[in-house]
Order: sequence, then structure tokens, then C-alpha cells
Amino acid sequence: MSFADLLEKRRTIYGLGNQLPVSESEIESIVKHALKHTPSAFNSQSARVVVLFGDAHDKLWEITMENLRKYVPTERFAPTESKINGFAGGAGTVLFFEDQSVVEYLMDNFALYAKNFPIWSEQSSGMLQHVVWLRLAEINIGASLQHYNEVIEADVGSEFTIPTNWKLIAQMPFGNIVNPAGEKDFKPLDTRFKVRR
Repeated sequence: MSFADLLEKRRTIYGLGNQLPVSESEIESIVKHALKHTPSAFNSQSARVVVLFGDAHDKLWEITMENLRKYVPTERFAPTESKINGFAGGAGTVLFFEDQSVVEYLMDNFALYAKNFPIWSEQSSGMLQHVVWLRLAEINIGASLQHYNEVIEADVGSEFTIPTNWKLIAQMPFGNIVNPAGEKDFKPLDTRFKVRR
């Protein structure tokens, strides 16, 4: 499969199952490889990743469900519950973090660029998320990208013994594809792309 084909193959998959076509150790290797080789500003390597399987994966989505109940009214909670159960039905979750001590070090030591380091940190995290997502798609594993950060970060840190300087950026539940993605709409490229010579 060409890289262009792989870009098209990667989709947001909400209907996940817990039957992986590869071993958990192969998933670990894929994520480690992506973590090692995804670029970062000043080669800062500020990304941090935790992969959850089994009970840990289940616990993450229990935490998410419990916390969302505090914000979503009971009479409107059914769609939220269904969505979270869909993520929980997967085989695992990748948690993406950025080490703020690395970002702060760069801000302190390269003052000219200080305001940019938090931005570059987020951009690097986005690249890592995309690389992991592409690699999972390559082996027919579905995934989606979620952002319950503010709602769950404190409890996630406590439950999984996450260093306090690791900032939670995103959650990527993954598993076998139970329900494939539907058609995707694209905005016209002529409104999004320009060439000047």
C-alpha cells in the first residue's frame, strides 16, 4: 500500500471490537517506533505515551463515564453513554501526553522562541498521533481520536501513576473494525489550496 493510499484508508472508527489481528506486543512496538521517529522542535522529544490494555483500558473509560455524568444531564446522557461504551468496547487505548518540564526548559533556555514552544509541542503531538493512527490503519486496526483531557486528567494521573509534569493531550481507543466509517465529505480544494509563482 502506498503512503497516499494509507492516508485515505485512515478513518475515524467508532465501532470497535476487542479482537486484534496482531499481538499486544506488536502494538507496543508500533507505538514505540512512532514515538522514537516522529519529529519534534529542537529534537526535544517531549512526547510521552501510555498504552492501556485489558483492565487498564476498561478503567480509563469507566473514569471517563463517571466524570461525564457530572456535566451531562441524566435525561440527555444516553448518547454519551453509548459513545463511551463504544470506546470501551475496543481492545486498548493510547494516551498521548506532552512533558511540560521539557517545554518549560526550552522556553527558559531559548527565550527568542519561548512563546512558540507550547505550540510546537502540540504540533509534534499531533504528528505523533497521526503516525500512530496511520500505522494502526495499515494493519486494519480501527481507531479514533478523543479529547476528554480536562474532564479526566486528574483521575487518569492518579489511577495510572502519571508524572504531574505530563500534560494529557489526547486519547486514542483502538480495536478491530466492527462498523466501518461512512462516506467522507471534502470541502473544495480550490478554497483551501493556493500556488503562487
